[in-house]
Amino acid sequence: MDSTARKFADTSLITSDGVELVSRVWRPSGHGPWPALLMRQPYGKSIASTVTLPHPDWWCSHGFVVVVQDVRGQGDSGGRFQGFSQEALDTADTLTWLRNRPEVNGRIGMYGFSYQGLTQLLAPSDCPPPDCLAPAMCGLHERDHWSCDGNAHWWHLGLGWGLQLASLQAKKRGDHSAWEEMRRSLEDGSYLREGMPLLERHDPDGMALRWLQQTPEQDSEWIQHSVSQRWLQQPMLLLGGWWDPHLRGVIALAEQARAAGGRPELHIGPATHLQWWTESSALLLNFFQRHLISPSNDSADQESDDEIVVWLWDQVSESWCEPNGLNPASSAPSSQTSSQPPSQQRWYLCSRGLACIEAEEGQILTAAADSAGKVVIVHDPWRPVPAIGGHLSPSAGPCDRASLDRRSDVAVFTGETLKGALLLSGTPKLKLRVCADQPGFDLCVALSRLPLDMNTVQQLSTGMLRVRGQGVQELCERELELQPLHATFEPGDRLRLSIAGAAWPAIAINPGQPGIACRAPSADCRVISIELHLEMAQLWMLPLLAP
Repeated sequence: MDSTARKFADTSLITSDGVELVSRVWRPSGHGPWPALLMRQPYGKSIASTVTLPHPDWWCSHGFVVVVQDVRGQGDSGGRFQGFSQEALDTADTLTWLRNRPEVNGRIGMYGFSYQGLTQLLAPSDCPPPDCLAPAMCGLHERDHWSCDGNAHWWHLGLGWGLQLASLQAKKRGDHSAWEEMRRSLEDGSYLREGMPLLERHDPDGMALRWLQQTPEQDSEWIQHSVSQRWLQQPMLLLGGWWDPHLRGVIALAEQARAAGGRPELHIGPATHLQWWTESSALLLNFFQRHLISPSNDSADQESDDEIVVWLWDQVSESWCEPNGLNPASSAPSSQTSSQPPSQQRWYLCSRGLACIEAEEGQILTAAADSAGKVVIVHDPWRPVPAIGGHLSPSAGPCDRASLDRRSDVAVFTGETLKGALLLSGTPKLKLRVCADQPGFDLCVALSRLPLDMNTVQQLSTGMLRVRGQGVQELCERELELQPLHATFEPGDRLRLSIAGAAWPAIAINPGQPGIACRAPSADCRVISIELHLEMAQLWMLPLLAP
């Protein structure tokens, strides 16, 4: 590998509506032209997403020109920043400009994660696509993939990201006092209380604030972006993380690409949004080398079927596997007593009323009990159950939730010791009948593994459901989906389901009364008693990918 320092230069283009977009271009040593890697992002071109991805110099050492662009209204680019809605036309102008640059040989790949994952996908329907794309940790639906779970806004994440974008805007216009105020709120944690007023004051037209002000229950209020069929048919590498909030978006992208006739590669690994697995850089490099440097070899990879190439990291064995069929649940013949086929396996809940008090009293069964019972959870907003680990909390990632499960405001249900291995792969779904004594409540659920001969509780997946409005105090059947997972339980392990009335600050506190927004704990928040009626409670697994 050539260790000679790479040179970079800033250059710009003028869009079709007269706005200047500024890019930083890194070139390999020697004489081109070369294939190009393009990233379009709002955080400053000099950072180049090095929080998760290799520096552009590394890509140059492997024979790529790297172009990192400040999107409209951010960094050194002109115009007004308006979020996702602005990107399609600017993507088209940028690709046209890049194809005409003398150092580029005509072959272009796009890369990046999160915001810069979505910029790869948004373009006019008549825009020629790049040769390949690698969108990571992003999605197309602004509610389901960017801002809400189970009708609850992402509180910690939504406010934090909104303030980051607002601070960049303040810096661009030279308002250092606004920048300091927002930065300080993130450092001392006051953003969890003051974040909304800060956004209303410093970025009133921002995309993040709009999301936080929209009603999650009203799907018609939310934007769902579309991708050209031609783009979905291009070679595509999709990266997701088990503890990343955008995982459902990445999976949905894989399904859309398959439906359009594409054959994407999907890798879901041991990653949070900002901490990825070590091999991800090599995975990206191999993808771009195959499709940009040695495209003639691609034909060997093309299959006649339309199956998605899927690699999943097993959260228990901590190893990669290439699943066949992606059955949502499977087990060794001796591991379950149920006569149901593995893909239809269901679990049932049972308690005599002490599942919040006695760790082993609540049960997970493989057959419905004659008398399943009822459990009452009392949510106290003065001491809400905190969110740890998972995909939405400030401490995202794997965790031991044993201390949370010992709280008296968490209902815990535990299965029998497994006699054989059990694979859970897909999206866990929970159904049960619930009512509350106030016109609003939350269900915050965690699915965990209890390893044999250990006192730890390995949290694997979390999910939530927010219920507000008319009929909340009536006993109704409710359903919620948890974060997808892939985990092989070992003989001797046990399955655990935990249910609470809060997950602070992953989501805001439900005040339990209409007319008051879900925010930080306040004197307006009511104590809420939540009744779980278990006679119809069921847990099962949905396939990771739609049939």
